[in-house]
Amino acid sequence: MQFSSPTIWLIIAALGVGTFLLRWSFLGAIGNRPLPEWGQRLLRYTAVAVLPALVAPGILWPAATDGRPDPVRLAAAAATLAAGLLTRNTLAAIVAGAAALAAGSYWG
Repeated sequence: MQFSSPTIWLIIAALGVGTFLLRWSFLGAIGNRPLPEWGQRLLRYTAVAVLPALVAPGILWPAATDGRPDPVRLAAAAATLAAGLLTRNTLAAIVAGAAALAAGSYWG
């Protein structure tokens, strides 16, 4: 599907305005008031939700394999998940996944 240049710029502008309004709602509108306990509890899970959302497309539909799942990437994701569950340490999980990806790419 091809978009014209004005359409692309309109989409970029709309996304920019949406992003600004979303951030302003927290920083500008309620930034000087304390956040309720339930809100603070929910915000603790933001990083846990964002990182997998950023990584999942690269694992399930990698561009390097034209969108076909790659066993090396799947194994690296499994190693990352296992290390994260066992150690409860984000850095250890990332290192384990990177090591598994490097080893799988080297031997695969």
